[in-house]
Amino acid sequence: MAVSDILALITARGGSKGVPRKNVRPLAGKPLLAWSAAAALNAQTPLKLVLSTDDPEIAAAGKAAGAEVPFLRPAELASDTASSEAAVRHTLEWLADNEGYRPRLILLLQPTSPFRTSGDIDRALALQREKDADSVVSVTENERPPQWLRTIDEQGLLREVGSTPYITRRQESDKLYRFNGAIYVIKTEVLLEERTFYPRNMVPYLMPAERSLDIDSELDFLIADLLMTHRMQEKRG
Repeated sequence: MAVSDILALITARGGSKGVPRKNVRPLAGKPLLAWSAAAALNAQTPLKLVLSTDDPEIAAAGKAAGAEVPFLRPAELASDTASSEAAVRHTLEWLADNEGYRPRLILLLQPTSPFRTSGDIDRALALQREKDADSVVSVTENERPPQWLRTIDEQGLLREVGSTPYITRRQESDKLYRFNGAIYVIKTEVLLEERTFYPRNMVPYLMPAERSLDIDSELDFLIADLLMTHRMQEKRG
């Protein structure tokens, strides 16, 4: 069977500070990263699924979830300051040098987005094909208008941010969208050339709030665990 020209890459380092060991911590009964692996493996679009990590325990969990883990990422690419883009470029170089594999597209799947579905992956990739976009990035509608934001000045008083007029009702503001971290699709040549997942020709893939939870704190993890457990119970009837 021919190898897919779409690299689905899960990046999961061992040194998470906000939620220690979150990538292998059980969420509704299985390691957090396993939810992203399952979404990729169950997609209708053929994908080559690879996990990039510096951590042996995470590597073992990735293999158990069905991902290829052909290397351990160098420590300097797994620090607090290392970028996802650098980790992806390392993966591309390793696969080209050791397997002769050069994907046409990269699908970056961050394990902190466990509610992203196989359908989301297929639709985002279809959108990239339809638009021939350099990049497709998942977004969700912003929950709060920016007019509600304030800073606190030196006297301890609230001050407006910029000169945007105050709006009392969310319905009165224009719709705004934020990145939700769930899906990044990008042409390999564009990533290597522009060194960013946010190039000029970037098309949004809209996701609802219920699939846009991004785990960045202990509270996020607890909420995600409750939601996922509830969903699994509903599926089982």
